[in-house]
Amino acid sequence: MKEQMGMDKVQPRFEFRTFGQNFDWAVKRMARLSMPVPENLWDRHSDEIYIVSRAITHNNTKIRDGLLDIKTLIETKQGLEKWNPLLKVVFPISVDALRDEIFPALQADMPTFDQNNIHMAAFLEMVQGHPKLVAVRIHKQRSAYLVNNAICETGSVLINGARVETICIESTEMDDILKAINEIGLAGIENINYLQAIKRVIGMIDKPLAN
Repeated sequence: MKEQMGMDKVQPRFEFRTFGQNFDWAVKRMARLSMPVPENLWDRHSDEIYIVSRAITHNNTKIRDGLLDIKTLIETKQGLEKWNPLLKVVFPISVDALRDEIFPALQADMPTFDQNNIHMAAFLEMVQGHPKLVAVRIHKQRSAYLVNNAICETGSVLINGARVETICIESTEMDDILKAINEIGLAGIENINYLQAIKRVIGMIDKPLAN
């Protein structure tokens, strides 16, 4: 089923990410320590819709460019999180896929649909009326770096219009991330993933961001 939906074979990577109001000191060090990166990664923008479920903290579900993408948290080790692609499917989505894959990942009851293939507008309308689900609009402006062989990213993110800053380090090698965290000056900062950050900003979780 997953291969039929266009599931990518991607090696899972460990990730450190955090969100807050200001990481200027870390961004400056990240830029100075970085190896050169391709110009097309200097500044990237995207508009996405995250489907947030009150019931889960381990599946990250988003829509971008007509593609529904779910990643699942498979391991947390030494403060780092390892995420694995779970599902990628292009709208319209079959009712079978919604029933067998997507709603179980959201841990939410699926309503009845009149059509067999559900377009994005109908899916978002369903989310809007669902008691356990919330659709959150996200705009990302991101810049990429490379420190200690680890992929790094800084970004300005709008979460339903609320602006926060994010910074991220990821790699298949934990030691590369841990060394980069220390070199950049992020040791001791809480690891906050996108799902956690969104829930905190919209008030679903009563907890602040990193700063």
